[in-house]
Amino acid sequence: MKKTGAQRAKVGVIGGSGLYSSDAIKNAVEVTLKTPFGRHSGPITLGDLDGVPCAFLPRHGRGHVLTPTEINQRANMWALKSLGVERVLAFSAVGSLKEDLPPRTFVFPDQLVDRTKSRAQTFFGGGIVAHVAFNPPFAPGQNKIVYDCAASLGIKSSFGGTYCCMEGPAFSTKAESEMHRSFGWSLIGMTAATEAKLAREAELVYSQVARVTDYDCWKEGEEVHTEMVVANLRANSADAQKLMRLAVPRIAKAPLEPAFSDALKGAIFTSPEARDKATLKRLHLLVRKYI
Repeated sequence: MKKTGAQRAKVGVIGGSGLYSSDAIKNAVEVTLKTPFGRHSGPITLGDLDGVPCAFLPRHGRGHVLTPTEINQRANMWALKSLGVERVLAFSAVGSLKEDLPPRTFVFPDQLVDRTKSRAQTFFGGGIVAHVAFNPPFAPGQNKIVYDCAASLGIKSSFGGTYCCMEGPAFSTKAESEMHRSFGWSLIGMTAATEAKLAREAELVYSQVARVTDYDCWKEGEEVHTEMVVANLRANSADAQKLMRLAVPRIAKAPLEPAFSDALKGAIFTSPEARDKATLKRLHLLVRKYI
């Protein structure tokens, strides 16, 4: 059922490949919102998760209809922000660049490298410039809570490491995979970089749960192929549902992390008299605290 209206949420959950809905959300309704940046990935499910007002958004759309580059990340973050979301728990499927991070491991990275090239990276421009601090890219306190929840559920988990975000949608060549490994990076994925940057500009406390599906193509005898990825996605998605149910109520009670929730404080460089009025009006949802 699709509805529009004044429903609100506190925590946003973004489902990646293989995670397109959640039965954990009760009293669910679907909303589709208008944003200044176009359409978000698909209907957002609003409801209660163990008493926490929650919004679930499938990143690639239901049925996986959007490539990583086609995802309208600005519309997604804007829609969640407009619903009142303060923090985001994002799930994604990734390849492992390290022997000790085998498939079906949940990794909670603490660093990010952006190697994308064809994506809108900011809400700003058009007469208003903002430069947000982006380190650390993932909320340390919130990530630690979710990691502890995963460990308590018996999910094989690892805390820390660098997520390299590539353009996609094709997987890596072996030469690319070996290059990424040579830098000491832990994971290769296609979505976290732009999402995390826009979440920061929207002042959303953002965590990343990277679900390993394969060893990319560097490991002899275990090169990535579709059947392997799909099988591991299914197993990972069952664990992700369990983790969501346990972690969302716990992160909802945690203090907001100011590096994220106040990220635009002092970040708008354009002098007040020079700010484009139309752009200022369009970005009111983001900048109203500071003007």
